[in-house]
Amino acid sequence: MPATVDSVIANWPEEPRESAKRLIEQYGPPQEYTASQLIWHRTHDGWKRTILTAEETPHEFPAHHMDFLEQFIDYRVPVEMFSALAAYDGSVVADRTRGELSARCGGTSMNFVAVNLAHDIVAGIRTIDEARAEYLRLYRAFEQGEKPEYTQGFQFDRSNGDTRDPDEPA
Repeated sequence: MPATVDSVIANWPEEPRESAKRLIEQYGPPQEYTASQLIWHRTHDGWKRTILTAEETPHEFPAHHMDFLEQFIDYRVPVEMFSALAAYDGSVVADRTRGELSARCGGTSMNFVAVNLAHDIVAGIRTIDEARAEYLRLYRAFEQGEKPEYTQGFQFDRSNGDTRDPDEPA
């Protein structure tokens, strides 16, 4: 007999388990799930894919926390910007072939911040240092109960057509 989502998350660590409950309330039941992850596709707030995992990855920026929620959008990152994004935040990942950008954190709000600031870097709006400083400012504001725009949704136009880059044969 297949496991239910509730039975799957019952033995997860506390933070991912509580996140699962919030995401189910926000997005409804996941379209896919295994013993170690829940997956939603095309959520109402604009994420292409949302993957919540039971595995907690320690992350020290902007402060100590655990990463366990990765969210994706279609986004073409120019090759010359990959290093800048890696320097900005190691939990922001660009996939050139798929044309995706993802952020992995402990919640949707900080994933919005991470992706919005990654866009600012790619668009030349902020330097890496400026984006990191703004991330810290937004993180602190959010922790104090504020709801800055960068935590609430995408702050840029995402209708940019096919974002994939399959490269060329050698």
